[in-house]
Amino acid sequence: MGINTERDIEANLQIGPTTDGMVRLFIEGAGVEIPMDFSPEEAMEIAEEIKAAAATVSGGKK
Repeated sequence: MGINTERDIEANLQIGPTTDGMVRLFIEGAGVEIPMDFSPEEAMEIAEEIKAAAATVSGGKK
């Protein structure tokens, strides 16, 4: 399984700040909860990667 493998799995994604000054991505689905904490700098890098991927698949359109 890789990033390009389609799966029929439902999950919820929540993103927000923590009281410890981190940015949390919280994924919940199929009886599993995955909290992932990132520093603000790491979160900005992840956001840029998401934006770059979206621009790639949309042909650079905003």
